[in-house]
Amino acid sequence: MENVKVTLVKSLICCKKNQIATAKSLGLSRPGDSIVAKNDAVLAGKVKVISHLVKVETV
Repeated sequence: MENVKVTLVKSLICCKKNQIATAKSLGLSRPGDSIVAKNDAVLAGKVKVISHLVKVETV
């Protein structure tokens, strides 16, 4: 599996509770926060929930 970099590009203000919880579970709390993780089904599901808030790049 390859790694992907997920970056929060928009604020979590006025987002639904499940979207905020998903971002927090990924370790993203502020715009500009990034993580590098393995690209698997769990990550893909989480990114799908907050796809309008994040940018995904392959590393």
